[in-house]
Amino acid sequence: MRPSTLRLFAQKHWICKSCRANFSTTPTRAAKKSKPSLPDSPARTRFAPSPTGYLHLGSLRTALFNYLLAKRTGGQFLLRIEDTDQSERTELYKLQVGSLISTGHAYRCFCSPERLDTLARHRHDLGLPPGYDGACVSISKEESEERASKGAPHVVRLRVAEPYPMFDDMVYGKTGQNRAAKHSEVADTYADPILLKTDGHPTYHLANVVDDHFMKITHVIRGTEWMSSTPMHVALYNAFQWKPPQFGHVPLLVEKSGQKLSKRNADIDIAYFRDQQAIMPETLVNFAALLGWSHLQKSDVFSLRELEETFDLKLTKGNTIVAFEKMWFLQKAHAQRYAASGGPMFDELVRLISSAARQELNPEEYSPILKSRSLEDFVSSILREGPRSYTTPVEFIHANKSFFTQTVHREPYVPASATSLDEPSKVPMSALHTAAAALSMVPVSHWNAETHRYNITSYIYTDPSLSADLESKQAQKSAQQLFRKELYHYLRWALSGGAPGLGIPSTMEILGREESVRRLDGAREATKSWASVGKGQRRRVTVQEESGERSNAWMGSLAGASKE
Repeated sequence: MRPSTLRLFAQKHWICKSCRANFSTTPTRAAKKSKPSLPDSPARTRFAPSPTGYLHLGSLRTALFNYLLAKRTGGQFLLRIEDTDQSERTELYKLQVGSLISTGHAYRCFCSPERLDTLARHRHDLGLPPGYDGACVSISKEESEERASKGAPHVVRLRVAEPYPMFDDMVYGKTGQNRAAKHSEVADTYADPILLKTDGHPTYHLANVVDDHFMKITHVIRGTEWMSSTPMHVALYNAFQWKPPQFGHVPLLVEKSGQKLSKRNADIDIAYFRDQQAIMPETLVNFAALLGWSHLQKSDVFSLRELEETFDLKLTKGNTIVAFEKMWFLQKAHAQRYAASGGPMFDELVRLISSAARQELNPEEYSPILKSRSLEDFVSSILREGPRSYTTPVEFIHANKSFFTQTVHREPYVPASATSLDEPSKVPMSALHTAAAALSMVPVSHWNAETHRYNITSYIYTDPSLSADLESKQAQKSAQQLFRKELYHYLRWALSGGAPGLGIPSTMEILGREESVRRLDGAREATKSWASVGKGQRRRVTVQEESGERSNAWMGSLAGASKE
């Protein structure tokens, strides 16, 4: 090679004229002109995972997009295991390669591994990319047949006599690097790829094209890492005189830093999401669908059926950042959907949570609360009322621990309006005790969330420090609002130690009358020294209050119900 030519290669961004003329416009510009739309006819798609190794999150997304395209167009989706290391289709591949040799689109290469290794090292030393020098391309057909018949080791290469063709990508528009593949004026190399290896097995590229053709695949969605190989695949289709499928390439999945998704972020195996993180199938499908697909719906929450009815080819062209926080948001959203609609998936969640409860907790702790209910029925009632707290079965148990134990851990009571334990309450503790006692009087026959909700919202509190004149009506209204807020705060503290969770009426129904009253009495005992006659004033409770004796005078309509 001439020194002047070598100097050209030393220039950082130099591209030869023949290559420059055939480079496509950038994918971004092509994408601006194209308007992705669904195919006019049913799409027949496939997913061809590697025969070995793990199924990655990116692979799941690719499979999903192909599946959704097929379902959206009324087509078919096929699962295929590539036959690169088996023998079922070897003869088919050999037959197809033979047809290419007979038409002059392929030729046998008898170069030894040693010669090819020497050529590769020489090109590397010159700073050139890997390539073949075409030493066997001129061997006559007769000589090639004779040497092959005598068992001379050889591979079969595709004869690339003209630049690789460009193609219309369903995502990026017209693209493909359309490189001049034969006898570059500076590289002095051939790009004739190997189709059939020395042992008679096909390369991936040959098997991929032949399998797609004979399976009548019409559309292929795959990762952008295959984009550089697609022009060669299209060239191979043209050599066979077959119509290539429509290709669409989706961007890489990357971390927030912009780096390719790493193994530490669970990209190894999607089974990790099920086995280690207890992610529901529909959550993972929903999450994968949003990795590079944009839509105009109001919500990101989709069932598989909704995805089948909504999916289109509005796929993003830049790398897709994977934010796993979104997956947990979707996990909670689907749990809420299952809780609202019931059905098999809700039953499965109940089964998983119940199983986790049996493993994580002591039955002696929750059995007294269950009474005659089964653990599954008990869990079902909690999940229906509090699906927002669901992430995993174990986390759900811990988030609702107060339902599974009779031991309530309460910190010293701090009023809702106070910022410290020493700050006096704006609502007398005696008033909270009285309201809690009223709620406790509801009989078992009426012990449900609806009754408790009505009683709490209907309970009237009158601030004794305010007069009854007209100007005090607004003050009394404000006092009532403050009291109701404090009452909810006190009841949550009494029933669950102040832990966030289900609404108070639902909590009381699920715990049952006996357990709820026991907890309210315990909270009253813990705060009896707070009993006060006015704002900021405290006194010891009366003997009547300590003994638990209650008057029915303030109970209104509940007084009659309490006799049941």
